[in-house]
Amino acid sequence: MKFDFTEDQLMIQQTAREFAQAEIAPSAVERDISAEFPYEIIKKLGELGFMGIMVSPEFGGAGMDTISYVLAMIEISKVDASVGVIMSVNNSLVCFGLEKYGSNYIKENYLTPLAKGEKLGAFALSEPEAGSDATKQKTTADKEGDFYVLNGIKNWITNGTTADYFLVMATTDKSLGHKGISTLLVEKGTPGFNHGKKEDKLGIRSSDTCSLTFESCKVPLSNLIWEEGKGFNFAMSTLNGGRIGIASQAIGIAEASLEASIKYSKERKAFGSTISNFQAIQFKLSDMAVKVDAAKLLTLKAAALKDAGQPYHKEAAVAKLYSSKIAVECALDAIQIHGGYGYVREYLVERYLRDAKITEIYEGTSEIQKIVIARSLLDTK
Repeated sequence: MKFDFTEDQLMIQQTAREFAQAEIAPSAVERDISAEFPYEIIKKLGELGFMGIMVSPEFGGAGMDTISYVLAMIEISKVDASVGVIMSVNNSLVCFGLEKYGSNYIKENYLTPLAKGEKLGAFALSEPEAGSDATKQKTTADKEGDFYVLNGIKNWITNGTTADYFLVMATTDKSLGHKGISTLLVEKGTPGFNHGKKEDKLGIRSSDTCSLTFESCKVPLSNLIWEEGKGFNFAMSTLNGGRIGIASQAIGIAEASLEASIKYSKERKAFGSTISNFQAIQFKLSDMAVKVDAAKLLTLKAAALKDAGQPYHKEAAVAKLYSSKIAVECALDAIQIHGGYGYVREYLVERYLRDAKITEIYEGTSEIQKIVIARSLLDTK
């Protein structure tokens, strides 16, 4: 196994790092406080090619691999996990699914502007009664002439108030259970489609999250993704890649926690010495560094398998499970090292903890990841 990055991968990493510091960092704290969506930042990320980083240039993307995506996501999320998740959803859950399963019509008319960053996408699977158990979709899509008529509610939708295109999972045949779920692409502004108020969240506050409602919302038959009855398979396939994105987001948070802790420990003095000289602090820093490196290797392994066209669903689950866990742990350690200062906004690390927690919940909770891993180990369905 090779551990060296290519020149292109290193270029993506450096570009993401410089952009994050110059364009994202200056407004990160204020946007967190005001829960303001980073419109201009996302536009600039699109211009850099980061909103369709893995999409073929044929459809407006940058044509890079998953490893490049991981490296970019880490750098962006290290500075602002809110921007990271916006970028992750557009890449992993929307562009990936449309390129792999969309018709030529879908790719030309929807994927291309998404990959170029001209439009923003959202992924609508969760419902009030269908969170971890995604098979229990209550949203329905009934055929009427040249349209599907959508009715239902979706919950916890990232980019919900700002996206232009929504991938919506809905039941097209109730008699078939989860094999009767299909995926439809719905445009913002379609009659009968509305979003609820933006949720007031603990973390990733600059990213918008809301519920969606569909009341006799007509969607053209041509906006079906893949085939009828393949919606559940579509969702699980895209979530596999999404977990690599969220693992990368979590690593960014953990790495930021470590770097902030190293910096502070060299500046803070107690008992006549900088606290970096104290074994209690050194042990925390060492543990954080080991966790970050392990999470990176697990995530890069999943990315490498995906790039090689090999099965990676277990490895993606492992990467997300571990990376999200250590993101919370590293953020907690960072606060402890900072003492009272870690509890106030000025020192940033309190935001890292608030942002980290959601990585253990969305795109499959930690408990769901353990089920995925166990089923893979036991070779069961």
